[in-house]
Amino acid sequence: MSRLRSLSPGTDEVLGEYEISGAEAVLAAVARARAAATWWSGRSFRERRDHLLGWKREIAGRPDELAGLIRGETGKPQGDALLEVMLAVEHLDWAARNAGKVLRRRRVSSGLLAADQGAALEYRPLGVIGVIGPWNYPVYTPLGSISYALAAGNAVVFKPSEYTPGVGAWLADAWSRAVPEHPVLQAVLGAGETGAALCASGVDKVAFTGSAATARKVMASCAQTLTPIVVEGGGKDAMIVAADADLDAAARAAIFGGFGNAGQTCAGVERIYVEREVHTAFLERVIALAKQVTPGSGEAAAYGPMTTPEQIEVVRAHVKDALAAGGRAVVGGPEAVREPFIDPVVLADVPAGSRAVTEETFGPVLVVNPVADLREAVRLANATSYGLAASIFSADQRAAVSLARQLRTGAVSINGVLGFAGIPALPFGGVGDSGFGRVHGADGLREFSRAQSVTWRRFAAPIDLMRLDRNPAALERARRLFRLRHAR
Repeated sequence: MSRLRSLSPGTDEVLGEYEISGAEAVLAAVARARAAATWWSGRSFRERRDHLLGWKREIAGRPDELAGLIRGETGKPQGDALLEVMLAVEHLDWAARNAGKVLRRRRVSSGLLAADQGAALEYRPLGVIGVIGPWNYPVYTPLGSISYALAAGNAVVFKPSEYTPGVGAWLADAWSRAVPEHPVLQAVLGAGETGAALCASGVDKVAFTGSAATARKVMASCAQTLTPIVVEGGGKDAMIVAADADLDAAARAAIFGGFGNAGQTCAGVERIYVEREVHTAFLERVIALAKQVTPGSGEAAAYGPMTTPEQIEVVRAHVKDALAAGGRAVVGGPEAVREPFIDPVVLADVPAGSRAVTEETFGPVLVVNPVADLREAVRLANATSYGLAASIFSADQRAAVSLARQLRTGAVSINGVLGFAGIPALPFGGVGDSGFGRVHGADGLREFSRAQSVTWRRFAAPIDLMRLDRNPAALERARRLFRLRHAR
């Protein structure tokens, strides 16, 4: 039987070995989930809430254990891993407590033409959801789909990244301890072949997080069975710094958004557009802060190693391309890439066509370019195929909100970065190569539901037009009422 080895990205130490789920194992898991979904969807919202809160307590009661597993498999500092667990639990709690309010049956107005009909809308579970998770945030990101799918009444088959199988197995084991009755949540482990098998398994929807290139492959597979999909893709997220901004606060946020998790954050900061009159002052602040940031494997390190070797080569190529195109390395440079770690890199005056500006770098690299005004900043921020998130720093909140409306992104933070990540009620998702559909919030609950409309006859229609032997006099009365209502 093939085995999947979990390795520490910093040391290549073997952290664990897991049985790979082949196509037959995936199909068996989906079959079990199908039976479990029947039981789970038959529970009331209150009963599902109680089970979900029991799972929450399993996670929240052992946060250091889970964070340690995240740290081992991704290399991120323990504090960052613990913060990830806490954020994920906040979303799980919100989904559990709010599903009934969002998805419950509600009466709707029938309108004049159908006054004889009562009408109601409710949201029903889809059935079985396949979730394909990433390695950069192996708890927070997939739970953004898993928690909301479960709260909506679905069973879930979860394929974690092949780089973080231990985290995925831990989450499924925690569920089985909290809800031992049925396998409502299961994990299947493996690489791309396991994900492909899940897409072809007959699940009712797939939630995928990863690159746009892989998302296209997942969509092509799902298209064979008309399986719907929600995609959270990558990002090339921009920060806009206005001349009136608090430059110290903006610089601190840029460092956090650009270098946190070794820059391996799809909604972090990769490009910064600064009004020219403060560009030098802002850049000086960023340089000073960046020089204080040191990666490593110890607890004092600001961030850890790159989780995958492939991404190291992407970062190296982007930095070299930016410099070859005429950009300046004001912190770091090609020498900053010292596998498996990459020191902070800050690039300035990078041409707009450079790969470091147009493609997702997904590493600790910041591009800081001057702009003539905020109009140009918005134009350049939108000049990408991605559209996940952005941030704006300005003393004028009204002006910043106006700028936010002009940005082609799913989320915007004003005078901060990643502010939306900790607010469960806000939906999250992007446009373009950043994906489509939404997780989190009420939209995230509805994403894993199907709307069902129900009508019933309340009384005999005074003007009955819904029949083949329609009375001409009734039609004429209806026509007159129609004109009185709509033609004046």
